[in-house]
Amino acid sequence: MTVRTNLLDREVGQAMSALSAAAKRGLGDSVLAELVMIRASQLNHCAFCLDMHLALAREGGESEQRLGLLDAWEEADGLYTERERAALALTEAVTVLTGGTSRTESGGGFVPDAVYERAAAHFTDGELAHLVGLIAVINGWNRLMVSRRIPPGGYTP
Repeated sequence: MTVRTNLLDREVGQAMSALSAAAKRGLGDSVLAELVMIRASQLNHCAFCLDMHLALAREGGESEQRLGLLDAWEEADGLYTERERAALALTEAVTVLTGGTSRTESGGGFVPDAVYERAAAHFTDGELAHLVGLIAVINGWNRLMVSRRIPPGGYTP
């Protein structure tokens, strides 16, 4: 197996942490922020970030049922609010940018209009900007951790 670095440049880490904090503050909903970060981390298979954000969600009072069913949120009717469901759909669309090459194709490498419009119906412009920022930054963190194969367990609340 290739030896990978555990080193993360201090300035990069500080900048990413500042971006995370700003996006969370601007969203104004710490429960939703953790759900979004957990869902993106599930999609990206980032064990370190999953471990960390599950701990933070539990610390914030999130239920084990909602955490356990987050991977199947679409089928868990009544467990997540419409606002949370819209944010989770947007999280998936932004995290998994795959498909065709045209903006007009459904999911063709872009966030589908219907997904964005669903989120826009539940968030102000400012909240939506912070939500998209939060999704982008957790995806960045996931890539930083997964590419270096950082194992879970290094975070303590």
